[in-house]
Amino acid sequence: MSSLQERIEDLRQDIVADPPRISAYHDLPFAVFRYEPGEEFDCRTRMRLLAISLEQNHQRRVTFISLAELLWKAIRETEGVPAIIEEEREYGFDRAQRTVSTILSDPDFAPLAVELERRIKSLSPATDLVFLVRAAAFAPAIYHLSKLLDEMQGRTLVPIILWYPGRLEEGTNSALVYMSMHGREAIGNYRVRIY
Repeated sequence: MSSLQERIEDLRQDIVADPPRISAYHDLPFAVFRYEPGEEFDCRTRMRLLAISLEQNHQRRVTFISLAELLWKAIRETEGVPAIIEEEREYGFDRAQRTVSTILSDPDFAPLAVELERRIKSLSPATDLVFLVRAAAFAPAIYHLSKLLDEMQGRTLVPIILWYPGRLEEGTNSALVYMSMHGREAIGNYRVRIY
């Protein structure tokens, strides 16, 4: 396995290529950058340096979107944080986690894909790039990130890089284990390039 910096350099080269090489699908301009959860702070530093390099040397504007921020916004604007806390106290963590999952998935609440589409609507595919960060906020199983990528297909042409804390399943090129949790099976169908 190549180092974190080598994989970031591979990503940078694919972003600045003409045409960009991060995705094989026109209507699915996404890639996943995988890193071990213990590399979180090192990865944050390196992704910010990558963003600066892309902006200064390649005229690509990088917009950071925090998935943690979107998660808490959805909770505040629907059930409210106190209601989720009370539900966890009364019915347990699993039930509260399922409720938050519903908030982020159900069209009657605050679907994550709809909010992300709203946030990137004014961006240009020719000059803009989105870094989706803070994906660990969905641990242990609030929301499956593969679902978000599936739901974003056809909604944008703006390239999006999902910064994913987890590991590749042994012997595969596309099976990810979220947060590198022991005993957890790889979940999701990632039809996008994984760095």
